[in-house]
This record gives sequence, C-alpha cells and structure tokens, in this order.
Amino acid sequence: MASHSDTLVVFFGATAGANGGKLGSDEREIILLVWQIVDLHEKKVGKLHRCLVKPDTLELTEQCREETGLTLEDVVKAEPLDKVLQQFHQSVSSEVKGLGRSSYTLCVSSPLVVRQALHPEASKKNLVLPECFFSFVDLRKEFHKCCPNAGPVQKLTLASMLECILHKIVFAVTFYLNYHKFTCVETVKYKLDSGTCSKTEPVDSETVIRARGLPWQSSDQDIARFFKGLNIAKGGVALCLNAQGRRNGEALVRFINSEHRDLALERHKHHMGSRYIEVYKATGEEFLKIAGGTSNEVTQFLSKENQVIIRMRGLPFTATHQEVLSFLGPESPVTDGSEGLLFVKYPDGRPTGDAFVLFSCEEYAQNALKKHKQILGKRYIELFRSTAAEVQQVLNRYMSTPLISTLPSSPIVPVPVLTTPPFLPASSSTRDCVRLRGLPYAAGIEDILEFMGEHTADIKPHGVHMVLNQQGRPSGDAFIQMKSPDKAFMVAQKCHKKTMKDRYVEVFQCSTEEMSIFPPPPCKLPCNPRSPSPPQTTAHSPAPTLAYYAPQPHLYMNMNMNYTAYYPRLVQP
Repeated sequence: MASHSDTLVVFFGATAGANGGKLGSDEREIILLVWQIVDLHEKKVGKLHRCLVKPDTLELTEQCREETGLTLEDVVKAEPLDKVLQQFHQSVSSEVKGLGRSSYTLCVSSPLVVRQALHPEASKKNLVLPECFFSFVDLRKEFHKCCPNAGPVQKLTLASMLECILHKIVFAVTFYLNYHKFTCVETVKYKLDSGTCSKTEPVDSETVIRARGLPWQSSDQDIARFFKGLNIAKGGVALCLNAQGRRNGEALVRFINSEHRDLALERHKHHMGSRYIEVYKATGEEFLKIAGGTSNEVTQFLSKENQVIIRMRGLPFTATHQEVLSFLGPESPVTDGSEGLLFVKYPDGRPTGDAFVLFSCEEYAQNALKKHKQILGKRYIELFRSTAAEVQQVLNRYMSTPLISTLPSSPIVPVPVLTTPPFLPASSSTRDCVRLRGLPYAAGIEDILEFMGEHTADIKPHGVHMVLNQQGRPSGDAFIQMKSPDKAFMVAQKCHKKTMKDRYVEVFQCSTEEMSIFPPPPCKLPCNPRSPSPPQTTAHSPAPTLAYYAPQPHLYMNMNMNYTAYYPRLVQP
C-alpha cells in the first residue's frame, strides 16, 4: 500500500500466550484481532472493530487471561482465524470504498503481530493473507525517527495499547501525519529468492542463524515457510551435508538484517510438522563455508532466475543428458533442455552419480519428484528438492575430493626401510603424470609396463607409483610419472580404457600436486606379504632386493593408504 495514503488502518492482535515484546515467541495461536480506520483527509476515526478468534488448541495461559481479560469460554464461541481474516478484509474494503478511496496503509505499534504471529500461523494453516499484511508501517519506529530525542521505543502492554494506540495516539498520529510522510515501509517477502553466494562476499555474522533438527527431506522452501514473516536474504538458505553428501538435519540461514535474525532466534524450538527446530546464532564465516562458491560452471547454471532445483542421486555413471531427460519425461520439461542439467563430477572427470536439474515452475518439479525411486538403467534414482547453496556445497565437496580415496586412519609402526632416497616427486601443478584406475588386483609391474607398451620408454626413473590399501593390498590404482606433459597426454589418449587381463583400465592425465593432495603413509616395510614379491635368487648369485622407496616424511602426515614407488630397480648389496 502507498506510504502516504490518506487512509490508515491501525491494527493490533493478541495470542493465547505471551504478548507484548514476546508476542509469538511461544508459538501460541492468535485469539484477538483489533482494527480501526483513520481518515487523515477528513480527520475522522472510524468504528473500533474487536474480533475474537477461536484457536485450534483451546487453552489460554495465565498471563494471557490477565492481560486480555478473556476466558476460554469467550474464545470457544468465536470464529476460526480464516473466517475472521475474511471479515477483516470485507470490513476494511467496504469502509475504504465508502470514503471514496482505493488504497490504505496498514499501521502497527509493533511488527511482531504481523511477522511473529500472523504470518507463521497462516503459513501453518495454509491460509492466504490479504495483501495489506505484506506491507505495513511501524508507528513507533516512524515516531522515533522523527523524534530521536524521545528515547528508546517503549514497550507498551496490551492494556495500554488497547486504551492508547486506538484512542489517544490515533489523534496525535492524525496531527503528526499532516506534516509527515512514512519513510520506511516494512515488507514481508512473498517467497524465497534463490541465488548464489561468492566466497568473497562479505556476510555479517549478526544476520546468520543455524537451524538444527530439520527433517532430512526438508527443502529451502520448507525452511522459508518455518521463518515466514521474516525476510531471508537472496540465496540465504544453505542446507548442511554430512561426509557422505547427505543432509544432516541442519541449515544455515542468512537474513536481510540483524533485527530479522533476532526475531528468528525467538523461534527456538518452534515446530516444523511434528519436530521441534533448534535455532542458534551462527557466523558469516560458517555460512560462506557452506554456501560460498567460486565455480563458473555453477554460477552459469544458477544464473537463471526463479527456477526450482531438483537433485538426482544414484544415476548410472554412464548416464547421458538425453537419457536423464527421457527419464524425466515430457511432463517434466527441463529448463533449456541439456543446459538445465548439471552432472556432478570428480576432478578427474569421473561422474559421481549426482546431478542437479532446473525446472521453470512448481508443477514441472512436482511431476519430476513423482519419479523418485524409479529405475534408470539398472539403478533406482532418488529425487528431492535442492537449493542453490546445496549445488555449491556438493560441487565444492566433490571438486576437492582427492584422487586417492581415504580410509580410517590406523597407527603406523615404524620399520626399517631397505632404501631411503626420497624418490616420490615434489608437489607440482605440471600435468606430467597419469593415473591408472581399475587395475586388476593381481597386476604387477610387468603387467603395467606391458600395458604402457611403447610409452614405457617415456617413464621417468622410479616413476611408477603403486597405491596399496591400508592392509598392504593393491588398491587398483597407480600413478606414472612421464618425462613431459606431452608424453602424459599421449598415454592418456592412447591407453585410456585399454584392456588388462579382461578389465579395461582408465587413464587420466594429472599432476604430482594431485598425487599428493592426500598422499598415503609409507608402506609397511620390509615387503608386505600381500605385496609383489622380490625376484627369487639362487645360491650362486647375490640376493637382489626390490627397492620400495619410502615417501618424504612431510608428505605422509595423517594419511591412510600405503603409497610406494616401485618402478623395479635391482639393488645389489
């Protein structure tokens, strides 16, 4: 409504529990609505309307009885909230029309009745509020702006507000408004604005909360509904994920200012369905850690405004864009076709089985969600609502995943090493290495050299690095240092998906930096019984040993897999 309308609707409400400065903090329902029209042009005050509201839970606190003078018998006979709101809308519309006006300004003595009581209750009961409740003026704030020397805004009791705000103050306000136009109209957002957040964006810690105890399937829209009446910043809901990439029941929420954050804290242990939600203070740093991102791919994907995001999990690794679009079907058209589909991948390009999909409207998204746990290929696919912050978080998580998988750590027992030169390479971003993934567990050095074929000549001395798991068994991975990036590129091109002992082996170009993101601890030496055995010797020749070179100490702190260079070199004693 216009901030300088000639018609005011002064509005007030009370709940079945705490009122005044704690209105709405105990999740009690509204039991009383009061309003009165003020005609500034004619300097007249309309009829005082006082309507009781019947709550679903028929119980009044002692504090409520004392402050309102109401009893349970009074509200039992009243109409429910939806009927009273209809009565309010019809009454105000009729009076305003009778004055020959087309608009009015809703005025309150405190925003709590709108933000903390009316909007949350209407949201829970799926009621549509009249438009006037999305734009209003706080008279006390306006008065304080005009008269800053009057001291802090006073907390009026229910009785004094009923006696003063609708009688004495109304006339003072009438005089005051002849010379003053409202400068700060407060609004309530109709819906959550999706968006992205950069890791370099400053986030005020006084605007962030942590919500805990959320149902795992809850979306950003569910969280926005829980905080209905308060304005969440654009892209301000960040669902937290656990180590497995699944939601852990927590979310970080960023509000537009500290006032709304403080009101959000008052909803501690309010309910979402049958679950109560804990609400605590959080920091801007925590929010950025979860919601911030730097990926241009994600930024471009999320650049389309007002899209509904669905996350797909469990996709076959070979799934293509077209197969996913066909799975979703014509009743769930994806925004811009393949452009609205983002596959999540590891740094080496391998698919994770996750994807995010954009839909232009709620109807298409709902149709897609009906495909939850249906089969694509030979796998059932999970679909659930997602957020821009979750897209960032999932991409951040997978893109920082080391190429070498990790296992729970275990104590490392120091043992003698046959040879100790630091043959593992220093960390470098030069992509002069290749990673072999999917090796047969029985594969030995000779098998790898045979697999490499003519490219064996381009391997650096001591450049074959086998990866063993914590038990000393082959992990199926190996890293090979080549003499140059060009040589590594050629190997990756020529040998990718070649067969070794009935298994195809994937070959990816990489750098020593990627090798040592999380390098494993040194091999338990001497030779682990499950590791390749040294060459057999005869009585007539010196016993050669296979050199298992230990990594440099600073590379294997707190790591979890055996990682050793054994490009075979016979060392004579």
